[in-house]
Amino acid sequence: MKIFKALELAVAVLCVAASTSAWSQGGDTAGAPASTHGASQMAAPGAAAPVGRKADRALRHKVYAAIGKDKEISAGDIGISAKDGAVTLNGTVTDAAQIGQATVIAGAVPGVTSVINKLTVKKPLGGM
Repeated sequence: MKIFKALELAVAVLCVAASTSAWSQGGDTAGAPASTHGASQMAAPGAAAPVGRKADRALRHKVYAAIGKDKEISAGDIGISAKDGAVTLNGTVTDAAQIGQATVIAGAVPGVTSVINKLTVKKPLGGM
């Protein structure tokens, strides 16, 4: 009886291994056109900015660092979001000239395709 159970288990394992192998081979054959299709979606070096969450996060950090290097702009009050190369600036600056300056700096960062500026001038504490 134990021999039949062992034999039955061995046959089951063999069937699973054979079906996995057959599925893998079929996937490779069918995957060839898919990988060719996937290769056509990949960007050529320097052709376009990479897309995705990681790329958006990296671009956001680059823009923030570039604005932070400018001593006249307080980057701590500026929020930056990025989506597929489009950068949006939110927050406040202390002078109206800094709004345009932040836009120029953000637009000069490699990978930025457009800049939407929603910055406003921070009013002094007295409201004057």
